[in-house]
Amino acid sequence: MTARAAFILPAIAAVAATATLAAPACAAEPLPVLLDVLVAAHPQHLAGHDGANLIWKDGTRMPASDADGAKSFAALLQRPSIADQFAIPYPLGRAPSPPGTNEDPGRIRNENFFIKMYGDCRRGAVAPALVSTRWVAGTTLSATRINGVAGRLAAVARALEALPGDLAKFLAPPAGAYHCRAIAGTGRLSAHAFGAAIDVNARYGDYWRWSMAAGAAPAWKNRVPAQIVEMFERHGFIWGGRWYHYDTFHFEYRPELVALAKRVATQP
Repeated sequence: MTARAAFILPAIAAVAATATLAAPACAAEPLPVLLDVLVAAHPQHLAGHDGANLIWKDGTRMPASDADGAKSFAALLQRPSIADQFAIPYPLGRAPSPPGTNEDPGRIRNENFFIKMYGDCRRGAVAPALVSTRWVAGTTLSATRINGVAGRLAAVARALEALPGDLAKFLAPPAGAYHCRAIAGTGRLSAHAFGAAIDVNARYGDYWRWSMAAGAAPAWKNRVPAQIVEMFERHGFIWGGRWYHYDTFHFEYRPELVALAKRVATQP
């Protein structure tokens, strides 16, 4: 949404540039385990790995990690490896609550990985896979059929409509799905640019840039019911409300993060 690109807060950017993220639980998983999870989550495109490189079905090999060592939070956002996408564990099952400082699971995206999987919208490569998808309350949206994203969104819509209570007002009209644009304040492609994300009704959404005083830390707030979050997560989507830099009406398809969270939760 264009409102998200309204301004950048230099003080927050300065803090983010110097803050180094402590090694979280998921980062302790061996690289081959992370790659196993990633391959299993995206069988349409990924053939496997050799322990160090991700192998695509067309034979392309992508290095999974780099030699940068410990990275600042800003570096994780700006130049992540494929393995870095797992650096912050996704808190699956946790009731909506304020995350810790710079706890943004899912905001770390290796752009080459996503472009290889979904295409580069700037070159018209995403549009051929877009389909019109039914959403709640008679609305529709445009999403990619790659990885079954469009079908999963339709399944989320059906499941949410079957729940009791007035949930439709939080969901429709949707604020958008596919949109070839960069993340506000950056040059990095948004998850919306791949047709793999949805913003539900912005009227009940909260966004970190909208509620901050200059130089202050984000003050987390949320009005999206937990039932909605749970249903999206069941279908492989993560929620922007679990981010320190929160975006409570944003959901994106990241089944590998959900799958790893389930795996970690079942370990003794």
